[in-house]
Amino acid sequence: MPDLSAVFSLAAGGQLDNRVRIVAVIVTAVLLGLVLELVRRRRLIERYALLWMVVALILLVLAIWNQLLAHVSNAVGIEVPANALFIAGLGLAFLLLLHFSVITTRLSEETKILAQEVARLDVEARAARAAAVNGERAPNDERSPGEPWRPSATDAAGLAPPPATGESGGESQPGRSPSTADQ
Repeated sequence: MPDLSAVFSLAAGGQLDNRVRIVAVIVTAVLLGLVLELVRRRRLIERYALLWMVVALILLVLAIWNQLLAHVSNAVGIEVPANALFIAGLGLAFLLLLHFSVITTRLSEETKILAQEVARLDVEARAARAAAVNGERAPNDERSPGEPWRPSATDAAGLAPPPATGESGGESQPGRSPSTADQ
């Protein structure tokens, strides 16, 4: 059983053992390296990487200079420095949860809007396909009745019928014969 007087002196703000200090420095250095690796692999965006790097650097400073926590906790009026560290961690976790809740709400709204837009475009595409099969004009066709079909941006999505051309499959260009237009 460990000596209780040593545990109480450490909890009351005593010096950390050098082994604990070395382990704390190694753990925070690994955390900093992990954040940099996640950014390099594009698994963590820079906005959040900066936050985690600042947290890792603060922990590194506290691991090296452990009296800083005692000075900060005394200035705030907290008797035990470990309690100040836990309160700061809890406050940081609360702010992160609030921030992520705001982001989740915004992304949920954007997803709903995008789903509605996809459904609207699907209805328009089905109507255009049905009109093309029946030989009618699509409801969103803006051509005048006698105007020929011309390619537009929606043609790549298959919303407009291909132009009726000769046997070469394409329109000839000026100054070229239809046989060389496809080459």
